[in-house]
Amino acid sequence: MSSIIKCLILDDEPLAVRLIDDYARQLPELEVMYAGTQVYQAMQVLNSQQIDLVFLDIQMPELTGIELMRHFNQQHHFIITSAYQEYALEAFQFQVVDFLLKPIVFDRFRQSVHKFIQWQQNFTRTADNGYLFIRADRQYHQVAMDTIIYIEALKDYIRIHTTQNTILVWENMKDILDRLPAKEFLRIHRSYIISLKQVKLIENNRVQLQNANWLPIGETYRKAVADWVTPTA
Repeated sequence: MSSIIKCLILDDEPLAVRLIDDYARQLPELEVMYAGTQVYQAMQVLNSQQIDLVFLDIQMPELTGIELMRHFNQQHHFIITSAYQEYALEAFQFQVVDFLLKPIVFDRFRQSVHKFIQWQQNFTRTADNGYLFIRADRQYHQVAMDTIIYIEALKDYIRIHTTQNTILVWENMKDILDRLPAKEFLRIHRSYIISLKQVKLIENNRVQLQNANWLPIGETYRKAVADWVTPTA
């Protein structure tokens, strides 16, 4: 990941926007791409630019912070800036790094940014060393990739089945697949990613894994499975 964190600030209070913008510009790690009160303008920026971190108020008149996070469905990381602590539990079902309770002081803001930086560093290190950091139940779990059997897509979550347990994660299939080594994992269906080490048998467009589970091979993914079984020279 880049050492510069591209961030966006969205709050319906202009004074809060100016304060957080001022705090952000005091930290050389941050580059402010948008700071304002307009929800739909902020959404345009989120759709068109690479934004690493969003400072987001919960209570806004046009679209609440919860609705905005749900709309982007795990595509961005958020630090919540709110005067209402009762929103914390609901907010943490999304990729929320921290919850800053207003009024926000600079030291607390800086701690929150450094918390995100620490997460970035842990993410990179564990991905390189055979581990994933998985966020579930408001905690980060370190999962050894060689323990993963398969990953299952649910409506708004994924379920990671390992040799030890099952973890329910608010993430999408594309993002988790990007974090897995391509030589060890393969998507075989819109709802399934398998560990290639766990394959026991392939038969009639379905795969049996070492734990005896049978999973279907989707039509879109049959060529990828065939290429893995009989790779070209």
